[in-house]
Amino acid sequence: MMYLAKINIMPKKEILDPQGKAVKLGLGNLGLRNIEDVRIGKHITMQVQAATYEEASEEVELACQKLLANLIMESYDFEIEEVK
Repeated sequence: MMYLAKINIMPKKEILDPQGKAVKLGLGNLGLRNIEDVRIGKHITMQVQAATYEEASEEVELACQKLLANLIMESYDFEIEEVK
């Protein structure tokens, strides 16, 4: 079966996000002053061929842990859905 993984990777809350701060400042300069906080992360989609949902989930978990996320500075979550 084919599965589609939607992965979100974000800087951990305790880590400074200079890119997010720059965007927040830029939004303020555009007159959007009600924005409280901006955090910039990554959104990744990945198709996974696997026999079961559990196998697909394990594969995505390993991809996140070993390559996609820097676990010292980033956290991640993902959703998986079957592609029909």
